[in-house]
Amino acid sequence: MTDLATLQAAAFKTELAASRRLMERAGIDEAEALRRTLTLSAGVAGLDHLLAERAARLRHAELQAARRRADAAASRLRGAAAANSAWRAWFDGSARPNPGRCGLGALLLGPAGLRIELSLDGGYGNSSEAEYRALIAVLQAAVEHGAEALIVAGDSQVVIDDVNGPDCAGAPALSSYRTRARVLLAQLPQSTLRWIPRHKNLEADALSQRAVPQSITEPTE
Repeated sequence: MTDLATLQAAAFKTELAASRRLMERAGIDEAEALRRTLTLSAGVAGLDHLLAERAARLRHAELQAARRRADAAASRLRGAAAANSAWRAWFDGSARPNPGRCGLGALLLGPAGLRIELSLDGGYGNSSEAEYRALIAVLQAAVEHGAEALIVAGDSQVVIDDVNGPDCAGAPALSSYRTRARVLLAQLPQSTLRWIPRHKNLEADALSQRAVPQSITEPTE
């Protein structure tokens, strides 16, 4: 005879409720009430067929739930791996005066604690050229180190818009820089370039200022 646990597992909520009412009305135990209720639900197919069908349905639901849990766990692992392997970069450029002596600053962070600081003399140019040269310098460093999933941030709206926008909207004077930057970005899978406010770009700014000390740019008396 089928045990109570098997009957309870097979019964739907409405059948459980009906069996409780039958148990109270007929003065029988829970197992017998469930057996009668499920036999009525089974109809001509019989109780054994109903129990087998619902047991198979329950196993299928459990397998589906296990797969969903496994997929969720795998997704969390992929997310953690992506976070650990993600690359980040910041760039900034300065010209003193403008145009004048250019300082290039950039910071590249990679997995396993990789940290690369760039503080370079960028020659002569205006502030937009200095920003572009700083961007190109950090992109070059990222390519050389095999960066992937790179997010590059800078506070120059001119340069960000120039790289991300259509060629027809680009500044003609910056076209050679735009071409070089795009070539490097194409070598960096899943790379993105975005604008950030200046107060969130302080490390790159400090590196650009360090590249050309104030005493060098100021005329001597």
